[in-house]
Amino acid sequence: MKIDLIKTITVSAFLGLLTFLGSCTKEETETSVKQELLIDLEKLESKITQFKKIAESENDSKKIQNCFRENRALYKKVEWAVEYFVPETARFINGPALDELEVEENKFLAPNGFQVIEELIFPVYDRNNKTDLLREIAIMHANISQVTQHIDAINIGENHVIDAARFQLYRVLTLGITGFDSPVAQESINEVAPGLISIEDIVLKTCQDNSKASINLKSKLKKTISNSISYCTKNKVFNTFDRATFIKNYLNVIAQIIYDLQKQNNILNVNKSSAINPKVATLFEKNSFNVNAFIPSNEYAYSEDKVALGNQLFFDASISKDQKRSCASCHIPEKAFTDGKKTNISLDGFDLPRNTPTLTYAGFQNALFWDLRQIDLEKQSMDVVQNEQEMHGSFSQMIPLIYKDKKYKAQFEKAFPKSTKIEEWQLQNAIASYIRSLNDFDSKFDLYIRGESNDFSEEEKLGFNLFAGKAKCATCHFIPLFNGTVPPRYAKTEQEVIGTPKDKNGKEISPDLGKYNQYKMEQLKNAFKTPTVRNVAITGPYMHNGVFKTLEEVVSFYNKGGGKGLGYEVKNQTLPFDKLNLTLKEEQALVAFMKTLTDKKYH
Repeated sequence: MKIDLIKTITVSAFLGLLTFLGSCTKEETETSVKQELLIDLEKLESKITQFKKIAESENDSKKIQNCFRENRALYKKVEWAVEYFVPETARFINGPALDELEVEENKFLAPNGFQVIEELIFPVYDRNNKTDLLREIAIMHANISQVTQHIDAINIGENHVIDAARFQLYRVLTLGITGFDSPVAQESINEVAPGLISIEDIVLKTCQDNSKASINLKSKLKKTISNSISYCTKNKVFNTFDRATFIKNYLNVIAQIIYDLQKQNNILNVNKSSAINPKVATLFEKNSFNVNAFIPSNEYAYSEDKVALGNQLFFDASISKDQKRSCASCHIPEKAFTDGKKTNISLDGFDLPRNTPTLTYAGFQNALFWDLRQIDLEKQSMDVVQNEQEMHGSFSQMIPLIYKDKKYKAQFEKAFPKSTKIEEWQLQNAIASYIRSLNDFDSKFDLYIRGESNDFSEEEKLGFNLFAGKAKCATCHFIPLFNGTVPPRYAKTEQEVIGTPKDKNGKEISPDLGKYNQYKMEQLKNAFKTPTVRNVAITGPYMHNGVFKTLEEVVSFYNKGGGKGLGYEVKNQTLPFDKLNLTLKEEQALVAFMKTLTDKKYH
């Protein structure tokens, strides 16, 4: 009887909320969302002040850690707005505990925020860290105060609220449950709840349509989020959490409901260039990502006609000096646009210093080459064509050939219909467009995670859960692109220092200094781009120098903690150097999962 009464009250309260929301004007709803956000920010500021007092007077680990958890939970409630509206400050509230490098200015900014504090107090608080802890708390308070002032000064429209809610959901999926947000304390699963509750709150407040369809969607959203939180509560151990099930049966469902609610309520998409296509419901659709978010400017926009021209140019050896080598000579389509060699051979017959990376999914990066020396595919193609060791050619030598060839010229005119002459940048853009087309998103994993197939073994599922959890792979190879382009904005492609050995015996680090060759900063010694793991089963050998022949060797290297874990000195290693303690069965499962990332056409 008592239980039935509680249910009746809960349903009545929810229906009352919907009725209230249905009677609000758009302006009143937007004001309500902003006012509640400001109240929550004020609560967080107050809790940070309390944290400071406890840190000043206490040495007890549990008390300090519990206060930290309370602060993090409050932050997770406002994270949707902080990350969306004030991303520059958010980096120093909850970014990774690594230096923020401003390479063009040859300087770095020391990290601040929750992850820095986490390292100071977990697993056990050392009172010798007290000065550092108090300093970080003070910086945190100042940053939250700055965020509050910014939020107070802006208008928050309904389309921005929905966009921010979707971004927050993607953040939970890509950075939350993978441990990126809480690498030491591993509180990630416990922190899902406040993030989802905030999504529910702002979406219900914003979607004012009170039709039967909208009410049903709101009820479904509330129920699914409640079930999601319950699932996390029952399965909160980080290393054993079933992320595959959680994403497929919960997060993707929530994403679909929000998408449907947005359409039902006629809320327009935010007018901006975003890496994530706003016209799809989840992160896992075939067209979830927008390649035009990674182009230099509008005239470089992707088109199928540019792809056709680029396809022709890609296989044309006329572009090289001796007219014997095309792009496809080293990027072989059947090998997922790699060459299967440790390193390729130069025009002079010598071994090149670096392994040939795959071009599949290369369009979703903000930096190209192992050393990240070019920022877009147009500049990458020019770099390779002009390189004396690789092609030693030029785009200019192709222009008269295209003019003479009627078929070529017709292709060019279709690709660039407004042009009165052929220019080098257009040929670069055509090849880049062809590379941007090499994204199928139809692997065994893709079909499974978006519900189109149940063909996914228990071993493969275990491998994914390890990849996104205990093995920490997804904290660098971000789901679902599985490369180093950081979600959910995808505005930055990261480099990592993992201590890749010179040879697979692991006696010393590779002498290749990577990105340091361009920017002489100590943090960048031996730093290399984080490549995609998609199609990895057929793109070996692996690492920038092709040192490992098999995926099993790669997994073993990471399991031992990278170069530092192997015992040689890598002072700036960004990869955690503690052993992962993966069993042989778990190592095999990781490899089995990575093999599910192979696109259909390569089977």
